[in-house]
Amino acid sequence: MPATVESHGQPVARQRILDTAYELFSRHGVRAVGVDQLIEQADVAKATFYRHFPSKDDLVLAFLDQREQRWTRAWVEAEARRRGDTPEEQLLAIFDLFDEWFQRDDFEGCSFVNVLLEFGGANGHPLGRAAAAHLENIRSVVHTLAQEAGLRDPPSFALSWHILMKGSIVQAGEGDKQAAKRAQAIAQLLIDQHR
Repeated sequence: MPATVESHGQPVARQRILDTAYELFSRHGVRAVGVDQLIEQADVAKATFYRHFPSKDDLVLAFLDQREQRWTRAWVEAEARRRGDTPEEQLLAIFDLFDEWFQRDDFEGCSFVNVLLEFGGANGHPLGRAAAAHLENIRSVVHTLAQEAGLRDPPSFALSWHILMKGSIVQAGEGDKQAAKRAQAIAQLLIDQHR
């Protein structure tokens, strides 16, 4: 395999740009990070950057997709399913994961919420719409678990559960390291209400 292509078929430079963006956007937000900073930190030429990402918005969309794969699918969904024996336990395990995340020194908040707030909601800028779609994908994970648990009204349950998830992330951002445990206690009541 050529040295310029990684095993999954993505050019090394493209992945390096995306990895750099992932770190910077997660930590500082999208608007605070400029293209020149991305180019410098990814150690690529400007032409290389624009060949892979014709605009910063294209890079942000790729970042959001990568965040969904790493955070939503590979971490929240997969780890919650691994930790819980039943769908109800898996739902509650989400807050165990969040508790561990909130204790970390590198806790960065939710990139989807951050982009949504930076660019407006589902009716605004294309990046805001993309962030809203990724948040909907998180709710679909919760909806599926609610269905598997046999809970009443999974769509309503998923909306309420997602409020607890997002609220605990914001609360942790304020410095409350126990936010996930507080949310988990309320989450148990929500499960009981929907049985």
